[in-house]
Amino acid sequence: MSAAVVAPRWTIRPSSGVHAGRRMAQVLVGLLVALTVLALVARLIAPDDPIQPVAMAQLPIGTPGHLFGTDSIGRDVLSRTLFGLQTSWLSALAVVAVGLVVGGVVGATAGVAGGWVDSVLMRVTDLFLALPSTLVAIAIVAALGPGLTNTLVGISVVWWPYYARIIRSEVRATVTRPHVEAARLAGVGRARLVLRHVLPGAVPTAIVTASLDIGNVVLLLAGLSFLGLGQPAPAAELGADTAANTQLLLSAWWVPVVPGAAVLLLSLVSNLAGDGVRTLIARR
Repeated sequence: MSAAVVAPRWTIRPSSGVHAGRRMAQVLVGLLVALTVLALVARLIAPDDPIQPVAMAQLPIGTPGHLFGTDSIGRDVLSRTLFGLQTSWLSALAVVAVGLVVGGVVGATAGVAGGWVDSVLMRVTDLFLALPSTLVAIAIVAALGPGLTNTLVGISVVWWPYYARIIRSEVRATVTRPHVEAARLAGVGRARLVLRHVLPGAVPTAIVTASLDIGNVVLLLAGLSFLGLGQPAPAAELGADTAANTQLLLSAWWVPVVPGAAVLLLSLVSNLAGDGVRTLIARR
């Protein structure tokens, strides 16, 4: 007599983990959107002028009217952090956007044209990739002079090659796919073939790469401003505010810690949201 097989009382549905991962990805992307909205309205919700002293110096966290206290000359730390958050976040988005556009044009041109055009463009790209990007950015900013615009120019010059390589690889893989070959045999024009059948294949990878890259740009911007290569004082900038107040760590720790924590929050949320974007695109 064969033994009876007893069914388990409960089972784990294979799709439950997928749904949970997708919900988490949606939450992370929502945080990224919320952070972007906060950066856009930062100047509207900041309680005080970030440059002018508004109260006694070094008021502690939780002081009525000054949630994050004041700095060594009486400026509101919350207001300066909000202004610095807007500068850092929108600047990072601008650098990534420039990198996507320039790198996308170079990569797509190399991938579609092939031959000597591909070789020349990729050798130029490799030349930029071979250089230490952070040191090159510092050299460019130091040559142009401190300032937000010069900082963005310096970072953008060294940031586009990554996107060029990635998009070129995606385009080269897409042009050999059956639907592209079918469109070419059907007599579709070259421009239409590229715009409607080739480039859409590279868009998901470009979006994921850009979303993961924002945190790196935020850290680089904070690092340059920490070194004094960002906006000149007394402009509110997260890296510069952290650097300028490190001597207060023992007496008024919140003054350097709050802007430093804002940099950590920006980079952490952007990297986690980048993973969320990758999850959502991969499971469409």
